[in-house]
Amino acid sequence: MRATRLAAGVTIGLRDGAGAVGTGVLSRIGKSAVVVTVGDVAAVERPPAIHLLAPVADRERMLWLGEKATELGIASWRPVLWRRSKSVSPRGEGPTFQARLKARMISALIQSGGAWLPDIFPEAAVEAAIAATPAGTRLILDKSAEKQGRNAFDAPVSIALGPEGGIEEAERQLFVQAGFATLRLAPTTLRFETAGVAAVAVVLSSLAETTNG
Repeated sequence: MRATRLAAGVTIGLRDGAGAVGTGVLSRIGKSAVVVTVGDVAAVERPPAIHLLAPVADRERMLWLGEKATELGIASWRPVLWRRSKSVSPRGEGPTFQARLKARMISALIQSGGAWLPDIFPEAAVEAAIAATPAGTRLILDKSAEKQGRNAFDAPVSIALGPEGGIEEAERQLFVQAGFATLRLAPTTLRFETAGVAAVAVVLSSLAETTNG
């Protein structure tokens, strides 16, 4: 409030991250708290679910991906501890990083005008991440996949991103055996944060066409 120099009497936008949006008037600004008189409130329906299985990797790049994925409207974020994640430093994991990630996601939600904050889960090993993935369309990005391009997807959609350095074959097979279809986005090797944003955008476009069709 101080940074933006807001004063009492100003109308502000409100959202709770769980679909409720509205407006309110700043009634009082104190040293450690503010009072807002809530005006109009509306409920925004949750968009088709896209669940992102992000790699535990360089923490700044993870934060960037979390921010952009929130702007696009993912439903959940689950970090995966791949074998090659262990060689990264400093990497994004633990409660302190989770708090930083949530703060970045909240900021992205406010700036983008979204209504739903992603569910944030703690990091999990490959097997546990697979077991926690909901039923529905399951995708794993893989540069060695035979086909590049776009398919029709049905929600909910789960997207697994490999770590820096690529996916080890044994781990890839675990995902494939669990029903994850391999998907190649480009003829080049993409960084995980680039691949994550591109994959969410491709899936969003497909879901929009399915809904409109």
